[in-house]
Order: sequence, then C-alpha cells, then structure tokens
Amino acid sequence: MINYDLVVIGGGPAGMAAALKAKECGVGSILILERAETLGGILEQCIHTGFGLHYFGEELSGPEYAERFIKELKTTDIQVKCDTMALDISENNVVTAVNKTDGLLKIQAKAVILAMGCRERPRGALEMAGTRASGIMTAGTAQKYVNIDGYMPGKEVVILGSGDIGLIMARRMTLEGAKVKVVCEIMPYSGGLTRNIVQCLDDFDIPLRLSTTVIETHGKDRLEGVTIAKVDEKLQPIKGTEEYIPCDTLMLSVGLIPENELTKNVGIEMDRVTNGAVVDEMRQTDHKGIFACGNVLHVHDLVDYVTLESQLAGQGAAEYILNKQPKETVYVSTTTGTGVRYLVPQRVNIKNPNDVKLYFRVGRIFKNAKVVLECDGKVISSKKKVKLAPGEMENVIIPADVLASMNESGVICVRVEE
Repeated sequence: MINYDLVVIGGGPAGMAAALKAKECGVGSILILERAETLGGILEQCIHTGFGLHYFGEELSGPEYAERFIKELKTTDIQVKCDTMALDISENNVVTAVNKTDGLLKIQAKAVILAMGCRERPRGALEMAGTRASGIMTAGTAQKYVNIDGYMPGKEVVILGSGDIGLIMARRMTLEGAKVKVVCEIMPYSGGLTRNIVQCLDDFDIPLRLSTTVIETHGKDRLEGVTIAKVDEKLQPIKGTEEYIPCDTLMLSVGLIPENELTKNVGIEMDRVTNGAVVDEMRQTDHKGIFACGNVLHVHDLVDYVTLESQLAGQGAAEYILNKQPKETVYVSTTTGTGVRYLVPQRVNIKNPNDVKLYFRVGRIFKNAKVVLECDGKVISSKKKVKLAPGEMENVIIPADVLASMNESGVICVRVEE
C-alpha cells in the first residue's frame, strides 16, 4: 500500500490545475494518475487557438495552454504516473490502479479529486439506420486522425451536431482540402459557441441546417452518402423532407458524456441532468474526501472555466486534508427556475465565508432576458442579458453576506425572465 495525501485521477487541464492549487495550499504528497502516455488530456489534439483568453488574457492553442501547467508541475514535487488506469476507489479512499511498470497499485489517499474529463456520444447512442460502414466517426476521433496522426478521414464530409468540436472540425477539414457539405443540428439552435459558428462556418460558407438530422447512412464497406430530414417539435423526422447527400465521411458531434464510471462505483450521488456528481461550493461530493471538477462534473465550453473550477476543488481538498474546512456546515439546495437546465454546485454551505459562483446553462435561446438570482425567496440580483444560449455556460455570484443571512431551510434559485 502506497500512501499519499491527495490522489488526482486525470492529468488534463482539470487535474493539473487542481493538483497545483492543492500544492499551493500546503498539501504535502500529491499523485496524478493519467491513463494517456502524456499529460494534457484532450488539449493535446486541439491545435486551434482560442484557449486562455479569460485565464491568461491571451490567445493560446490547446497544447500551449497545457504546456504552461505541465511546466509549472515540473517545478513542484507533485508525482505523475502516466499510462496508468485507475480501476476503483474504495469506501475509505483507497485507489486501485494499474500500469505496465508497477503492475497493480493500491494507493491510500486522504482525499481524491476526480478529473477524468468526458467522452463523445457514439453512433450507437443514435437512432440511425444503415450499416457499420467505415467513414462514420466522432468529431474528436477525426480531430485526432488529422492533428496527431496526420491522416485525412475523408474528402466529402457531412457533420451531424453543431457542438464546438464539430464546428471546429468543419473548419479544420476545409483547411485540409476536404469539402464540408453541411452541418446538421437536430435542435432549433446550435450547441456551440457563437464565435465558433462565425469563425468555423460563416467564414467558410459552410451551411448550418437547424432542426435537421441524419436518418440513414448508405454504403456497405465505405460510406457513400447519408439521408437527412427535417424534424418536428418532438424531434421526429418529417416525411417528405428527406434529402440524399453523397459523402464519404460522417462526423458526429452529438454531445459529451462525463466519464463517471468510477464515481458511480463509489456510490456518489449523481445529477441526472449534468451526468456528473452532486457537489458543494468547494466541489466536494457526498462522499467525504472525494472532490470532482472539470468535464467529469459538467461539460464546460471554455477550458479557462475548467481551470478556475478545478482550483476550487484543489483548495477544497487541501482544506479537507489540513482540517481547515469550516467547522460548521449547513447546506442549502440550489434549484433551477424557468429556463435554466442545471446549476452547479447543487448545494451550498451558508457558513462558507466567501462569495459563491453558480454555473448554469439555459434550456433554449433567450434574447433580451434577465437572469434572476433568488435566496430565501428574495431577489438578490437581476441582470439583463442580450442573448442566452444553451451552448454557452453562464454564471451568477452569491455574495458571502447574503449566504450568511440565509435560513437553514432556505433555497437558492436561478431563473430567466423574458
């Protein structure tokens, strides 16, 4: 049995930021477990720019953003085990992991931070007729082929889903000489950032068809084409709107799923909307000593927000390990009002002496609306927003003095008013 104060599972932007913050807060021995051969997570294949605008105040590529944290890690005594898979976490925070060098590892941790990131929703999760022809892949897989392996997945491309990865790959494939014929989105709005719609589609005259999906793929060995169709309000294909588009590649950008198998196995309470753990303002789960941050908690649109949230988890883990948590804990719940899909954190300790930031996403597009924050039925803030979109994460701040004045049976609510 190996002993560490803190074990961080995941060496992407979330895991690195959390570990560095915990070290800064005085935690002694820290170990990062990363299943890939290098640190950096998904950032390693994101060679486009747009990272770091909020956190560093400059525009960086994904590898550049990751490299800044990797360099900082090397200046500390934080230990890293790459090519190592975490298999299980026990009730008393013993992490079981395996790699080629050490074999099976048993690591006793005072605290654990979950930072495993997320994965793409595969074709099998979609109701789509057709054979398993080659040329059908997730947008992230295609991104790895092009940016890391140096392979072109195809020449004539249709993209299903307008998530940020799909939008970015529409531009990437165009720059590499492919023809992106159309981006189809089943919802009546795009799931990506506005800047990506402009920079990746509009700037390259790539059409975006909303309320449209792929209903069938054609081709036995290699994809030969797809049939697309408009959908109704219940997202069901409308007969008579079918259209055949010849192509050799179909890229799927139809959502991300937090990698929470480890979380579920420990018995941690899960949020049915985010598919991540239920946490407090310091990102601690209902299992004492286990924290969660980044895309394993809820899918973020900007890596800058991942870093900031993970630093909170690192600080929370440090306070837990060093017995510096608030001596009194009184949790109140956060609830979603009209127009809000989810809120993170799901509970807040009103004895916390600091301001608390709530992250949320809306369920549809709103224009010229207000974001209203209520505590104990009282309106704390009401901010006008020109536009709110499901693809862009929003936040509101609860001042510390408001928290201190709340009742133990109180509720925090965020809603949208048109």
